[in-house]
Amino acid sequence: MKSEASSRDAGTAGAKAALLALGIVYGDLGTSPLYTVQAIALSMGDRFAAEAALGSLSLIIWALTVTVSLKYCWFVMRADNQGEGGILALMTMTGARWAGPGRWLIVIGLFGAALLYGDGIITPAISVLSAIEGLNVATDLFAPYTVPIAITILIVLFAMQSRGAGAVGKAFGPLMLVWFMTIAILGILGIWHHPQVLKAINPIYGLKLLATQSDIGLATLGGVFLALTGAEALYADMGQVGRKSIRTAWYYVVLPALVLNYAGQIGHILDTGQIRNPFFELAPTWLVYPLVGLATMASIIASQAIISGCFSMTQQAMQLGWLPAIQVRHTSADAYGQIYVPLVNWTMMIFTVALILGFGTSNKLAGAYGAAVSIAMVLTTLLLYNVMRTHGHSVSIIKPALLTAAFLLVDLAFFAACLLKIGDGAWIPLTIGGLVFAIMVTWHSGASSLHHRNDSRSRRPEQFFELLDCGTIVRVPSTAIFVTRLSENIPPIVVDYV
Repeated sequence: MKSEASSRDAGTAGAKAALLALGIVYGDLGTSPLYTVQAIALSMGDRFAAEAALGSLSLIIWALTVTVSLKYCWFVMRADNQGEGGILALMTMTGARWAGPGRWLIVIGLFGAALLYGDGIITPAISVLSAIEGLNVATDLFAPYTVPIAITILIVLFAMQSRGAGAVGKAFGPLMLVWFMTIAILGILGIWHHPQVLKAINPIYGLKLLATQSDIGLATLGGVFLALTGAEALYADMGQVGRKSIRTAWYYVVLPALVLNYAGQIGHILDTGQIRNPFFELAPTWLVYPLVGLATMASIIASQAIISGCFSMTQQAMQLGWLPAIQVRHTSADAYGQIYVPLVNWTMMIFTVALILGFGTSNKLAGAYGAAVSIAMVLTTLLLYNVMRTHGHSVSIIKPALLTAAFLLVDLAFFAACLLKIGDGAWIPLTIGGLVFAIMVTWHSGASSLHHRNDSRSRRPEQFFELLDCGTIVRVPSTAIFVTRLSENIPPIVVDYV
């Protein structure tokens, strides 16, 4: 009886943890169906026929399987730094030092972390805007107002960050569960009208598309990659919700719902020939408005996740000495990880609003999305290889090398595809990531130089006390307090004062 009760309690706890993972981790991946198929179809134009549609769906399914199910959930998440995940944690596990021979590993980790900020300004913009654009499926009345509505929602979201996400966060998991159930049902409806789309499970359709239409193959991969944006969050948020809960939520809820919805959208396009907004066209007319509301909530959750991730990344970089100290507010008396960084918050809001005003539609924003994430995935694979070599149980390099080569083959293909988007706006997140990386390196180098200078000007305690005992120092009856980071030698400020 006790064992049965323990099993039930463990099952209940596991279900709650998986539900929490849905709300914290899967917002970005979960809202990708809002714009992925539409972006692929519009990029192909008249060439988006039956074979191309099935090939695109096959590429999406196998990209999710290889990159998310295998690479991140099965292999990358095995590498944790005392339970923490993310590219900075992976960098720390390599044991490399800025002044040592493994400096290039530090560069890789820092640049990958800096790219999060570039991704962080696009995710809220494209998620919220694509959700609001669903109103145009029901009526053209809202067409002139989609941009103002999206901007208003995002301004309110950023303004609420100072209050903390704790209270709202409790509803994130159940809301995302409703979202995934809804998109799965919509996908089943689309498959019901065109069940032939299930043939796309065969990877031959995807490989055939890349082989027979090589002139648009890379562009198609750039659209397919939109289905993977948010995969880095699985690893980055591992310390908050745990490896097991992330895997459970992915294999049992998120992956089936995404595959069904993508298949349903392709089935709807093949059945009706309509590619205006395939996600919302899956729904009956009476369901469009409630679906827009639910999609907006899901996009807000996706935005909240990336905003909170940027806050956490900033704090972690400050603690490691890679960013200068800026104001950090703790918004919860119970949860240490719930923080608010005003400078990062308002800077992200300005850039996000500017992107929406500059691009105007989610389809145009899709051209700027993905490049930063694709580079981060390549860098994660390179760091993973080093960690497998240094922390693995086998001294052989064959298994890590083969595994890394397989993942790099996929990562580099998507990276090459995303490079085609540079002229469409992908340079924006890359530029922001480069600026943040330059700030990190400059600050760390300057701080290191300052510490070395202070060390060289400090005195050993015995030398300092000899100076005090020489009898030429004027002493006054008072107590002086000097704030310093040096713990062994007498700091220069005290020496200079004497």
